[in-house]
Amino acid sequence: MSATTMKQAAKKAKPVTEPDMKLALSLKKEAEYVPGRRAFFKYRDLGVTAGTQGRMRAQITTAIEGMTEPTGWHYHDCDIQFVYVLNGWVDLEFEGRGAVRMEAGDSIMIPGGLAHQEVRTSDDYEFLELSTPAAIGTQACDPPKPKRG
Repeated sequence: MSATTMKQAAKKAKPVTEPDMKLALSLKKEAEYVPGRRAFFKYRDLGVTAGTQGRMRAQITTAIEGMTEPTGWHYHDCDIQFVYVLNGWVDLEFEGRGAVRMEAGDSIMIPGGLAHQEVRTSDDYEFLELSTPAAIGTQACDPPKPKRG
């Protein structure tokens, strides 16, 4: 399909809006902070959970003087967890991937059920996190077994 044809199709298509969804506007000057999973993070709710009736969650998470300890191995009860690093860095470990440092501008999509842990962060670490559905449980788990080489 050519670019022109795609533009014409986009103009004809009507957006589909679920009847129970509503606009979610979050202004920084009116930030709403909510309880979260970790005491060393501050969580700003972006209103998406309410706007989507729980289909999706969006929040900005900010480190409070960096991490005080690793999170320990865990996984999340969700379909998708998406993280985009806004500031600073985080060291992570993933089942099947190993260690990785993510810095400002990096992103990752973590499928629900994938074991991982945050090991350390910079003091200015801040990230945007989206999850579907909005309710995201956290389950501690054993570290993955090392790969045999």
